[in-house]
Amino acid sequence: MKVLATYSIKGGVGKTTSAVNLAYEAARAGSRTLVWDLDAQGAASFYLRTRAKVKGGTERLVSAKGALAAHIRDTDVAGMHLIPGDFSLRHMDLHLDQTKRPAERLAALLAPLADRYDVAFLDCPPNISLASESVFGAADALLVPVIPTTLSARTLSQLARFLDDQPGAPLLLPHFTMVDGRRKLHRELATSLAAKWPVFLVTAIPAASVVERMGVERAPVATFAPTSPATLAFRSLWSEVAARLWP
Repeated sequence: MKVLATYSIKGGVGKTTSAVNLAYEAARAGSRTLVWDLDAQGAASFYLRTRAKVKGGTERLVSAKGALAAHIRDTDVAGMHLIPGDFSLRHMDLHLDQTKRPAERLAALLAPLADRYDVAFLDCPPNISLASESVFGAADALLVPVIPTTLSARTLSQLARFLDDQPGAPLLLPHFTMVDGRRKLHRELATSLAAKWPVFLVTAIPAASVVERMGVERAPVATFAPTSPATLAFRSLWSEVAARLWP
């Protein structure tokens, strides 16, 4: 099982959107797919029409006796399951700190599921914390959505510097999101950042109202707008990601 975390230090860049739509594309392509909602807001759980509730809370989940299997839920997407998140995740750092080897705890929880799934998506909250370090310890790659803005680019640099000091750090896979080709600044920054960071994936997700409709439809974009440019972009992006994960 490959573990892919949608992650950024900065909030509001499209982490959950990427996680849900790429997971859909993975399942559509035939991969046995798991989404683990690690954000206290439970946005991925909301999009996938699943109650945002972790039985026993995060404290029980990450404890020595915790396990993920009992928390797995079906979704409306064939081949895709979800571990929902809830507000108790806001204390994950505290609960991880009470465990042995906290930076390895999420990997240990995922390990028993390795034969059940081909790919797991971890939808992560913003910031760098103990929980983030546990995500880094579990993930094969970090998929980092980057809006073509100065602040979003700055946080990518901060993340890259942090990972440089971490042994066995996951593969860094940034991609552009919420791109408005009509804006000169977006075009210029996208060009300069792609030149500076050769690891950038080629596919960019456009700024589109159809993506914003996910909150109304509570579903991946492809299910209600199958021919939209956003759907085709997520499909292309998943092809790129899959080629990196399974070269």
